[in-house]
Amino acid sequence: MTTLLYYAPGSASFLVHWLLIEFGMDYELRLVDFDSDAQKSPDYLALNPNGVVPTLVIDGKPLHEAPALALWLAERHPQSGLAPGPDDPRRFALLQWMFDLANEVQPLVRQWWFPDPVAGPEQREAVKAHAGRRVAAHWRRIDAHLAAHGPFLLGAEPTVPDFFLVLLMRIGRKMETPALDFPQLAELARRMTARPTFATLYQREDLGEWP
Repeated sequence: MTTLLYYAPGSASFLVHWLLIEFGMDYELRLVDFDSDAQKSPDYLALNPNGVVPTLVIDGKPLHEAPALALWLAERHPQSGLAPGPDDPRRFALLQWMFDLANEVQPLVRQWWFPDPVAGPEQREAVKAHAGRRVAAHWRRIDAHLAAHGPFLLGAEPTVPDFFLVLLMRIGRKMETPALDFPQLAELARRMTARPTFATLYQREDLGEWP
């Protein structure tokens, strides 16, 4: 099986790349150069018509949407314990957190980084301020959940939503109120980034800065 990951360092593809490493999968990286707008090229749009990363190509079939890919990969590796199965009492919580992060938090983090498409360049700072406040409120909510039910989103052990959460925490690191300002989120980040696979991921994507 040939597996290709089209990625940009530190972007949403970070989540899928991390899990490929976690599961010991053989894969090849294909850099999508945002500086040259490679994500808008005809060749790339033929793989992913949304013009974003990641795109995971398995045996010639392109797949996209990072949260869906993350859950799919975890379900294909049940021995990892990262995706409780249909009969597990934690199953609904798994799905709820994946949708929560994808629908509530990720769009706001993206708006903070790319405010112009929301309301035009003249409203850039207003959009960033609004998105930043709303993300901070989500951090506060998630931190309270972890205090009551943690140390991970589903309890005692990490699952795929925790990997997703770390991605969003990292992308939001430059906001006025970053996730690491909240003690339970900071502890979750400490535990997750201590995984050997995180160091491998950072090395392969040549990342720094966080945590």
